[in-house]
Amino acid sequence: MSAGSNGALPGRERAARGAGAASRRTAEPRRRAATGNIRRDDLLAVRLPAWRSKMLLFGLFCAFGALTVRVVYLQGGWSTGFLLRQGEQRYARTLPETATRGTIYDRNGRVLASSVPARAVWANPDDFAADGHQRAELARLLDMSPDELRRRVSAEDRGFVYLRRQLDPDVARRIESLNIAGVHTLRESRRLYTDGVVTSHLLGFTNVAEQGLEGVEREYDPVLGGKPGLRHVIEDRLHHTIEDDWVHEPVQGKDLALAIDDRIQYIAHAAVKQAAESNNAHAAAAVVLDARTGELLALANWPDFDPAHRGTYDPNQFRDRAVTDTFEPGSTLKPFSIATAVQTGVVRPDTVIDTAPGRIVVGGRTISDEHPHAALTVEQVVAKSSNVGTTKIALQMPAQALWETLTAVGFGQVPHAGLSGAVTGRLRPASTWKPVEQATIAYGYGISVSLLQLAHAYLVFARDGDIVPVSVLRVDTPATPVQVISPATAAKMRHMLEMATSDEGTAPAARIPGYRVAGKTGTARKLQDGHYVDSYVSSFVGFAPASDPRIVVAVMVDNPRAGKFFGGDVAAPAFGVIAAGTLRYLQVTPDSAASQLAQAAGPGG
Repeated sequence: MSAGSNGALPGRERAARGAGAASRRTAEPRRRAATGNIRRDDLLAVRLPAWRSKMLLFGLFCAFGALTVRVVYLQGGWSTGFLLRQGEQRYARTLPETATRGTIYDRNGRVLASSVPARAVWANPDDFAADGHQRAELARLLDMSPDELRRRVSAEDRGFVYLRRQLDPDVARRIESLNIAGVHTLRESRRLYTDGVVTSHLLGFTNVAEQGLEGVEREYDPVLGGKPGLRHVIEDRLHHTIEDDWVHEPVQGKDLALAIDDRIQYIAHAAVKQAAESNNAHAAAAVVLDARTGELLALANWPDFDPAHRGTYDPNQFRDRAVTDTFEPGSTLKPFSIATAVQTGVVRPDTVIDTAPGRIVVGGRTISDEHPHAALTVEQVVAKSSNVGTTKIALQMPAQALWETLTAVGFGQVPHAGLSGAVTGRLRPASTWKPVEQATIAYGYGISVSLLQLAHAYLVFARDGDIVPVSVLRVDTPATPVQVISPATAAKMRHMLEMATSDEGTAPAARIPGYRVAGKTGTARKLQDGHYVDSYVSSFVGFAPASDPRIVVAVMVDNPRAGKFFGGDVAAPAFGVIAAGTLRYLQVTPDSAASQLAQAAGPGG
């Protein structure tokens, strides 16, 4: 039997076991000291405060309660509208659809302004996604800087933003080929002006939305523009259109046929530009009217601008000076004073007026002639443009009579010609006139008119003493005329005005080979800060042929600075160029004595 079988251990083994037990008893206090006297039993014995568990339970209860309220709110119908709007923003779009603007034609059917196809590029900032190459290429095609592109596609709370309007369709197709998420194109149009600078002031221009801003485009915007439409588009998640319905379809604009003749407009524009440049003038303008119908055949201004590049011009260049600017007409008003005196029986064409010594004092103010004369007939007063003679004649008649004539021909009233910005000018009531004011108004000071008003008023002499409205639209049936003076008085005035273009008058430069011409010069000092200065408005208004007037032409040159400033030297030559070109283009039969003799003699005569 072994030693272990009876439970007895050898002494040495018992001694070893005893020593090990002693060693363990000795090491135990050391381990406890090293671990801070913490035992497993101590950890299990830790107790948490009761309020902490209650707070945790309460927090969980509140969270579940909030979730329950939110679910009930979302599912109960109170937020249905909001959810539908949020969902619609992600798959539905309402897109504008522009109407095609009407075409503007001249009287012969030539296109003056039309709308050509273009594209608008727009983006949805929420969907926009492009890599660096796509961004750079898109910015280049849109002709904008990368920073500008980044700013536009970073717009907040916007599902639609234009990146470029009126873009060439070829460029738009290149943008579409980039396949940039969130970038789309729309069909639209842009305005094209066939004659560019030639008709710029007359036609005006539109903005990028094709809304008229100036000229005929503005005045007839409701007719030309039509009404834009709206499309409701639904897309899938890949932005493919799956439904496209009209909210309301666009109403296309209507076409306009103007009274303007494209070729006469070219003649007038070239003459006005030449007059301004050769006389170093601040500005110039011309108006051409059909004496029979009152139709506006041409309206030209200088300086001009190109409607296609108007962003590079001074806004002052956009002003239609012939319509919006007023000036004191000077001697071009004298024929109305003389006509009133003849009509009322105060004088006859052969009545002699003593204008010596070339000046007269009225109300403490001295009125003088540029060139002193002695005794002049009424015809010569007109031909030589005598201020003294006109003053003496005007003071012999009631102020009310002159005021009524000036009002009847349209001064002091808006000319309803269908032109944007037309002004009334200034004509005070006759009851406020003092004798000196009656005198100065009689020869064209103390009253302001536009060039359009002045041309319109001269219709009374070119016709049989009656007048019709000016129209920028083609007239099929002339308006009913209003009689202002008798046909006999009108005939006498035509003869006097024809004398003004003779060698005896102030405007021989207005004569046209082959045609008899009648008209009147005007040279008026400009009023600045209440004082007249050495700056002039030179003008000439006339008609031809004098035997049977076909056209009325008015020319104004503002502040000529090349040495000459009289209307006969500055404006009359431009009148001659315009009238000659227009009469030949219209194939009007010459009426001068020399032309008639040549025609009677026949070839080789």
